[in-house]
Amino acid sequence: MGTMAATVLGGASTVGTVRLGYVHGISGFWLCAALGMGIIALNLFLAKPLLKLKIFTVTQVLEKRYNPMARQASAVIMLAYAVMLGVTSVLGICTVLQVLFSLPFWSSLLLGGGVVVVYSAIGGMWSLTLTDIVQFVIKTVGLMFILLPICLYRVGGWDELVNRLPASSFSFTAIGWDTIITYFMIYFFGILIGQDIWQRVFTARDEKVTQYAGTVAGFYCILYGLACALIGMAARVLIPDLDNVNNAFAAIVKLSLPDGIRGLVIAAALAAMMSTASASLLAASTVLTEDLLPRLRGGRQSSLGINRLFTLLTGAAVLGIALVVSDVISALTLAYNLLVGGMLIPLMGAIFWKRATTSAAIASMALGFLTALVFMFKDGLDANTPIYYSLAVGLVSFVGVSVLSRKPEAAAVRVV
Repeated sequence: MGTMAATVLGGASTVGTVRLGYVHGISGFWLCAALGMGIIALNLFLAKPLLKLKIFTVTQVLEKRYNPMARQASAVIMLAYAVMLGVTSVLGICTVLQVLFSLPFWSSLLLGGGVVVVYSAIGGMWSLTLTDIVQFVIKTVGLMFILLPICLYRVGGWDELVNRLPASSFSFTAIGWDTIITYFMIYFFGILIGQDIWQRVFTARDEKVTQYAGTVAGFYCILYGLACALIGMAARVLIPDLDNVNNAFAAIVKLSLPDGIRGLVIAAALAAMMSTASASLLAASTVLTEDLLPRLRGGRQSSLGINRLFTLLTGAAVLGIALVVSDVISALTLAYNLLVGGMLIPLMGAIFWKRATTSAAIASMALGFLTALVFMFKDGLDANTPIYYSLAVGLVSFVGVSVLSRKPEAAAVRVV
């Protein structure tokens, strides 16, 4: 439960949800709610059959259903998703270090991100699981049991918070139904097919552990989102004229807490971000070494040394991209747009539709991925159009090419 929740709740979930709470009020919790509900659905309905497949990556499902070419194509999309997910958490770490310690952006990035890269490369999944548990405990205590109560106390209590904020801040739909639906389209379905989350499912001792612990982790994510949104609302009262709303979390920590307690809360925030950053790094390197590298090495599997090397190289790429990206939620949205737009349709087709073909899967992945990129470039990362158009184009191309094909190439993977 700890490692599942720690993986999902990173920089965007913490810094981003506090920012959403600052701008929109309590309805900012919907980002974490969509993630949490995705975890519940994954662990209740897909975890048991996934464990029976005895696989390591999401893309291996596509190979079982289609052919190795489909696996290679999907691996490229999964790699882009995992790398951008790592960027979001590294940016979150950088934001905290930059504001609280007055460090330059580049040094904050290299210091915070570098630590994650090193321990991920050296220790692999076991080190990630151990650090996830520690990070889970620290961020639960620091954010939910220390920062939130102190913020409410600084404001003057719940009644004062209600008096000093507009009524819309306490509406669960103030962020807009279009945004809520888009969050579910992107993050709920993204959780169902994310490599970083599947790897946590595969580490469970047995099926019952995944179902019970995963469900609890999902509800924890929802509560975490509510706590972060309330912290953002308190920040809106205490710091009404914040220059950069992306810094709302770090600013409220700096303003509200005395030095000793501030250190614990800083550790809590960094813990949340480090757990997601390390998970995405390992997910990206696993896709590289399990899906892409064997193809180049004539089918030979990678050694532990090669796995560590590629984790290190992936970390260097994440740090490089983070140097030119600034908004954690935009980076998270980009990651999930690419993943869901490119892979949701062919993956669900692999599981549920016998008529699906390899050519249809590849066409859907390529067109969905490109459509998401085009509309993110055209309308911006925060627009709703990328996910809707990419899914529509992916679905039409998947069904159309499958129907035009002479016959199905294999039976659907028996996952459900």
